[in-house]
Parts: sequence; C-alpha cells; structure tokens
Amino acid sequence: MEYRKLPKGEEQISVLGLGTSSIGMAEEKEIDATIHLALENGINYFDLASADAAPFAAFGRTVAGNRDKVYFQVHFGAEYRTGKYGWTTDLETIKRSVDWQLKELKTDYIDFGFLHCIDEEEDLERVMFNGVLDYIEKLKKENVLHHIGFSTHTPSTADRMLDTGLLDMMMFSINPAYDYQQGDYGIGEVDERTALYRRCQTEKVGISVMKAFGGGKLLSEKTSPFKKALTEYQCIQYALDKPGVLTVLPGVRGQEDVRRLLGFFDAAPEERDYSVIGTFTPAEAEGVCVYCNHCQPCPAGLDVGLINKYYDLSLAGDALAKDHYHHLGKKAGDCVGCGHCDARCPFHVKQGERMQEIREYFGE
Repeated sequence: MEYRKLPKGEEQISVLGLGTSSIGMAEEKEIDATIHLALENGINYFDLASADAAPFAAFGRTVAGNRDKVYFQVHFGAEYRTGKYGWTTDLETIKRSVDWQLKELKTDYIDFGFLHCIDEEEDLERVMFNGVLDYIEKLKKENVLHHIGFSTHTPSTADRMLDTGLLDMMMFSINPAYDYQQGDYGIGEVDERTALYRRCQTEKVGISVMKAFGGGKLLSEKTSPFKKALTEYQCIQYALDKPGVLTVLPGVRGQEDVRRLLGFFDAAPEERDYSVIGTFTPAEAEGVCVYCNHCQPCPAGLDVGLINKYYDLSLAGDALAKDHYHHLGKKAGDCVGCGHCDARCPFHVKQGERMQEIREYFGE
C-alpha cells in the first residue's frame, strides 16, 4: 500500500480507500470479510456515504480494537432513518443522523466530517447559515470531529467553501469524462476544474476522489462518452496524478472487487498509463501537460511530469512547490532538447519549449 500525508495533520492516508455505496447489497458475512480484507492490505480510509444503513454496523463490528488504524469519512447530510440513504440539510435531522452513525460505528469521534453533497448555491447558503456549519465547528472544538471536509461536484461551490479557510479535506468527482465536461457531473470548464485541484494543493486541502470510474461508464466502450473504454487502473492513476489528491474511493460490492483493485499496486506502468485520453480530449486540452508521464523515460533523466506539476503549482501560488522543484535531482535546465518527449506526448505539449520557460521562471 502507498500512503499520502494529510497536509493539515499527521494522518497517513492510503491512496486507495473504499467507497461503501454498493456494499450494503452483500450479505453480512461478506461485508465483514470485505472490510477485514481491506484492512489486512493496508487500506485505512473509508467513505460512509452509503446507499443503505448496513455498512455502519459492519464497521462497528470489524474495526473494534483497531479504531486508531482507520479513518472514517462521515457525511453531515446523509440520513439513514428509513434504513436507506436520504439527503438533508436540516440541522436537527443531521444531529440525529450523526448520533446514530457514531453509535453504529461504535466510536466516540469522527476523523473527517463532511458537509454532504452540496452542489447548488442555495444548499450551500442553507448549511452555512442554518446552524449546520456552526454545529460542525462546535464538534471540532470539542474534539469529537478531527477534520472538517466538504463534498461536491461543483467547482464554484468548492471555491466558496475553500474561501472559509475551514477545510482540511474535500471530496470531489475526478475522472477524464467529468474533467472534459462529459456526463451529468462534468461541471465546470477544463481550466476551472484544474485550477480547483491546484488551489487545494496550494492551500493544503486534501482531495478524496469519488466517481473515479464515472459511475462505471468509463469502463465500457458502449457507455463511455468517448466511445473508448478505460480500465480501473488507468482511472485510478489519472485521479492520483491530479494536484491535491490523497486517495481514490471506488465503491465495492465485496471481496472480489477489493482484490481486483489491489492489483493496481502490482500493475505494470503501461497498465496504468492513461495517455490514450489524449486521442479523445477536446481541442482546449491540446498543449496542456496532465502529468501522465507517457513521455518517460527521458534520455536526460528528467521527471517531466513532476517538473511541469511544480511549475504549474508555483504559478498558482504554492511556495512549497518552488522549494520542491529546487530539490529535484534533474531540473528543466538539464533538458538537452532531444525532442523525445515532444514526439511521445499525446497532448502535443511542446515540452522542449516549456522546459526553457520553466528554467527561466525558476532562475536556473
């Protein structure tokens, strides 16, 4: 397992977490065995925006004695009074729901408490001023809640929440379809979504990724908006390469899904390579480095994707990105202009020219 540190904390979060939206359809023993399998393989981050109530008691049973080794992402606005998922912004309903979730999970604290699925401006206004946000802040002051988060599919509402300075984590839908405005949740222009990811990294707000497979549509040629299928491993790598991303949270139905997803860590680089998206992305994506590293290996030993990422983040105001760049073993100034990366880039980035631009920017 690989881990990434929460920028505003000491938590080491597994880059592969689990979503629980579908697991409630399995039998009780299968749910328990699936959670055990995940824990045994180092998965420690679990999203609890479930389709029904079943997973909560399962986590309460299986995590007993290991609570300090897992992180729960609990949603303030997901409601399970009927046994099935419901959505609410009502303060009193949220309080009852959170109390119920804590009881079922057999815990007295929440690692990550998220304002849940706030996609519309009016819903954001409501939770900010009807006491819900105050309630979350109160729980944090009492140490019942360790980190405040927010889930959304809409970049503009994400930016408004980031403006509050309260967030440590954000859940956002990241995949090639949505980033290029394909599908119901493909909200925001390409540059708007990219700017959001960079802002999160600059402001030290981690991102947990939902809908990495586009609800499964990206995995089939018949349902993909691009009429070409991607693999789960390509989608996971795509999301992990975005600035600010800490963990990807695929929904699982049982042990078989977990075992298959864990294969990501043993997959060859070519199995993770998502550069094929360069053949079906829109014209506005041309000439933009997405850090896919399809241009590797560089004959001069440069990590071209990482050099580009540090440059872009530095332009976005991330002071640490400049420091990270200067600590690279090979920098843009080491480019020999051989043209290898220009020839291989699926997005037709003129990396030779860009390396010169980056070299001048960092004063080499």
